[in-house]
Amino acid sequence: MREKKIKVCLVGSSGGHLTHLYMLKPFWKNKERFWVTFDKADANSLLKDEQVYHCYFPTNRSLKALIINICLAWKVIRKERPNVIISSGAAVAVPFFYIGKLFGAKTLYIEVYDRIDKSTVTGKLVYPVADEFIVQWDEMKKVYKKAINLGSIF
Repeated sequence: MREKKIKVCLVGSSGGHLTHLYMLKPFWKNKERFWVTFDKADANSLLKDEQVYHCYFPTNRSLKALIINICLAWKVIRKERPNVIISSGAAVAVPFFYIGKLFGAKTLYIEVYDRIDKSTVTGKLVYPVADEFIVQWDEMKKVYKKAINLGSIF
């Protein structure tokens, strides 16, 4: 029986969120994949040999960024058709999760390690459409009832 090919979209802001996604390399290294992140030196250096789509930033509480990134998500998801979208934040994940769901993608969100008992804005926004929601502290299961605690994964 042939194994179904999985295409993965890894989406996150540059810096720590992107580093966390990169640390999942044992999972994504043998899969067809593409990245969505900021056009910044750290991201470009880390992903120099990867397929990357640059999103609009700054994203934090920016309606303009949200609208631009919704349009980008529509174009990229429609073109690439990922089976799975993975993010550890931040705001750029939101349009990709919602548009991805419209196209049938599974979504996996990893809440950041430094949140022990309070949600992030991005976590709250993607929680309703996340097929899997990963937390790293037991206390976070009180905040996100359907979350799975894997402990420290980074």
